[in-house]
Amino acid sequence: MNHTAIVTGGAGGMGLATARILGRDHRVVIADVNQERLDDAVAQLTKDGVEAVSARCDITSRQSVEDLFGEADADGTLRAVVHSAGVSPQMGDAGKMIAINALGTIHVTEAALALAGEGFAVVNVASSAAHMAPRALVSHRTYRLAFTDPARFVSRLTARANLLPGNLRSGLAYALSKNFVMWYSQEMAARFGAQGARILSVSPGSFDTTMGRLEEKSGSHKLVEYAALHRYGKPEEIAEVLAFCASDRPGYLTGVDILCDGGTKAGLDLKGTLAMARGN
Repeated sequence: MNHTAIVTGGAGGMGLATARILGRDHRVVIADVNQERLDDAVAQLTKDGVEAVSARCDITSRQSVEDLFGEADADGTLRAVVHSAGVSPQMGDAGKMIAINALGTIHVTEAALALAGEGFAVVNVASSAAHMAPRALVSHRTYRLAFTDPARFVSRLTARANLLPGNLRSGLAYALSKNFVMWYSQEMAARFGAQGARILSVSPGSFDTTMGRLEEKSGSHKLVEYAALHRYGKPEEIAEVLAFCASDRPGYLTGVDILCDGGTKAGLDLKGTLAMARGN
């Protein structure tokens, strides 16, 4: 293979499905915190004819992320990054949401920028929840701290999520963290563009993955009722979007977010939004 791609969160779900597609013409480095899951994923990919290696990585650690990128680009062939690692509301408290989804994205994006050159691409996974984050609680002033004081950024964003009652905090933190991913990817576009590289985000809706089904407890199944397609998405469907965006084919696509939610936002009017809020 002439090129290498990193897929964070590549041990399962949409990350593994994306690695399988990128592996058609890339050597793939899949990253996750769970080595057992990584070993299983590499075995699956190898069986499918994909040249894949694993790297245990904690994206909340800047050093761990830099080690991942250093290993992946040891031979100077790293060309694409799909950053799908993240957690959802049922998987932790507000602090965990912000540390993994927001700070982790900063670490991955900055490490990518340090290596980016002509034709390089980064695709950060946001969420349809990013489009539903309460406008009154979205603070670009807080987001901008990501460039100057990441620790303060995490503290301020976590505190903002904790303004709500306890049972709502993780959900708000998730929405804010993913809204940040969308905003940050757009803000970083000029920096990548100066190096001939691209960065964008993709916002999946409700998908039939382990994480997606876990969030049925948070009401994700209700969102499907409002979707134009009235079903969960398949991991392979979002993987096609992610892999395409990371490929060299859409060479003029950067600084945007692509919403892939089965038409949920299109069908969720004010009445439906209020009904969802009451149901949760």
